[in-house]
Amino acid sequence: MGVAFPYQRTYGLDMTVLELLNWSTHCLEKNQIENSRLNAELLLARSLDLSREGLYMNLRGPLQKGDKEAFERLIQRRISGEPLQYILEHQEFWSIDLKVDPRVLIPRPETELLVEQSLRILSESPFKRKPFILEIGTGSGAIAIAMAKERKDVFLVATDLSREAILLAKENARSAGVQSQIEFVSGDLFEPFCVSKKQGLFDLILSNPPYLHRHEIQTLAKEVKDYEPMIALDGGEDGLEFYRRIISRVPFYLRPGGWLLLEVGQGQNPRVTELMEETGYFFHPESVPDLAGIERVVKAQKK
Repeated sequence: MGVAFPYQRTYGLDMTVLELLNWSTHCLEKNQIENSRLNAELLLARSLDLSREGLYMNLRGPLQKGDKEAFERLIQRRISGEPLQYILEHQEFWSIDLKVDPRVLIPRPETELLVEQSLRILSESPFKRKPFILEIGTGSGAIAIAMAKERKDVFLVATDLSREAILLAKENARSAGVQSQIEFVSGDLFEPFCVSKKQGLFDLILSNPPYLHRHEIQTLAKEVKDYEPMIALDGGEDGLEFYRRIISRVPFYLRPGGWLLLEVGQGQNPRVTELMEETGYFFHPESVPDLAGIERVVKAQKK
């Protein structure tokens, strides 16, 4: 069902930018959209092809023909539950502006901890050659691109099962100017690589795999369960399917002394730690909390 926009009755035909901004904020609030003012500002700026600062410099200005109708379509999409990031087609991660759309999961701020911990290991570990890094399940390319931006001396391989996600990740890498540091490969986990039972291939292997319990997905907010790709959310019956698959095979692809870093969901760190220890290939894993105090990253060094 659409949302009525009674412009004529409320403000008359000659609305200003400020009047439309105030009305749309109220409309979003009534429909229980969090951060309604910010949403309204960003959507109106997008509709008028302005920056947020430019919007505030033109608050008293009149609207042009068709502006209200174009903005109404964006508001309708937001009220229907479509994520703001998909409507705006971008999301910031590690201070990098990334293009996002329904082909990929929207990068979350807590995932920056995985980048932070990986960079710390690189800075503390002596390498005689260029570090070789694998990211499994790259999605938008956020993690690999952030790593490449911070360390010009690394080379990364980033995989994803979705060919459509790979196309978008490549686009983001080009926009960030790091395309020469990252090889994007379509494939299921380690499928694109040959097994090496001696030295392994990579110095670091990192992943933010799907980790939601399958039965929990339908309890998520509408803008997640109805819009974000299910392939990037569904971690199997207990949420640990991809951890089992990654951890059981990672020793064959990780060099001695190399590191495995995994983002985990709330409460999953004890079981993921056990899975690592059960292989017998790792020193005791360490869990690292995010800013909310949730153990968010589990990391372990190969013996």
